Amino acid sequence: MVLSGRDLLAAAQTGTGKTAGFTLPLLQLLHQRGSAKVIRALILVPTRELAAQVQESVRVYGKYKPLRSITIFGGVNINPQIQDLRRGVDIVVATPGRLLDHVQQKTIDLRHVEILVLDEADRMLDMGFIHDIRRIIGLLPAKRHNLMFSATFPEEIRKLAGTFMRDPALVEVARRNTPAELVAQLQHPVDQARKKDLLAHLVKTNDWRQVLVFTKTKRGANRLSEALEKSGIEADAIHGNKSQPQRTRVLKRFKDNELQVLVATDIAARGIDIDDLPHVVNFDLPHVPEDYVHRIGRTGRAGSSGEAVSLVSFDDRPLMSAIEKLMNRKVEQRVIEGFEPGNPLHQLPREPQPQRQRRPQHVQHRQHGQHGQHHQPRADHKNPRQPHATHKRPPQEQQAQHKPRPYQAPSSPVPVSRPSGTSAPAPRPKQARQVPALFSGQRRHSG
Repeated sequence: MVLSGRDLLAAAQTGTGKTAGFTLPLLQLLHQRGSAKVIRALILVPTRELAAQVQESVRVYGKYKPLRSITIFGGVNINPQIQDLRRGVDIVVATPGRLLDHVQQKTIDLRHVEILVLDEADRMLDMGFIHDIRRIIGLLPAKRHNLMFSATFPEEIRKLAGTFMRDPALVEVARRNTPAELVAQLQHPVDQARKKDLLAHLVKTNDWRQVLVFTKTKRGANRLSEALEKSGIEADAIHGNKSQPQRTRVLKRFKDNELQVLVATDIAARGIDIDDLPHVVNFDLPHVPEDYVHRIGRTGRAGSSGEAVSLVSFDDRPLMSAIEKLMNRKVEQRVIEGFEPGNPLHQLPREPQPQRQRRPQHVQHRQHGQHGQHHQPRADHKNPRQPHATHKRPPQEQQAQHKPRPYQAPSSPVPVSRPSGTSAPAPRPKQARQVPALFSGQRRHSG
């Protein structure tokens, strides 16, 4: 179908060869049309690891073809990518974010793209690339060949395909969200606090040599790898907080069997392709059931067998139920001796808490938050419903000082102390006192 030139939606299980499914016919089509040293094929992928993996497939499959390909992704210096683009390339494998960086800097020309491939399209949707993809599609020629490959096709992806694909053919190799049959699945019930010990026990007793472990968070991946190192297991972590050279170096060590355990977040669920990876462990179950299928799809690839193990605590049971419902099958449970799950803390009955007795409202006093002093009630309780003042409001006596009072003449002269040797001024004749002009700008004194 790709060779026929028709737009295509293709869905298949993880590990069944979708990359070769679009790379081989793409190379053949470009070779038949000749090399022009302009970008004629654009392959968009969600992660850096997947970009490197796809570009490696393009390079190996097209080893004897005069077609040049490069990868474009973030986390590395952009200048070498600019130099590669200036030398001329036929195929670009890119992540959306870094590709738009090149577009903004005007270092890439997408006007000659003939074939657009969206690989792992559902993952790009989950990672929030939908708006970037729309921007990139708007920069491409209107007449082109569109291919969309993914392990699953949710309704959002189908709607996106309807906006830029012309009468696409639909190919589904297997039922949606179905893991490969060669992957043996197993779950071990265990308390959350003992997961690390159980994982170390499984690796040592079963002599596992190459294990990919998935956690929910980057911090959790670091803590787990450090705990395994302390127990004598060669382990390291890979996640988004590490630089691209670090991630590449760790992944290479794992592929070369220098690492016994690789702890990863879901960023690696679509970007790690290892021949004959025997074991995948879900240390934390994913909140999205579809991610479970992609995680365990790292093993049992290309016709090989594999084992997927999940460590399930009491809080993980709803997540496992959702996964089983998605796959329409039950995952076998097996309790490991010595790691039997006990009663979780939140199942224990709570002790009754003594309730505070509220005092009558007219004797309650609020404590000042800043000075720790109690507000003393006024001596007269003529109005018991009147609320007491708090630390945010000054006492009524202080408020009264700020209220303007009408002018009142003193009933008797106020004695004034004067220095010795000075005579008092002559008394003024009594006259009718007038109200001072408050807004005239003059201030009058009495006494």
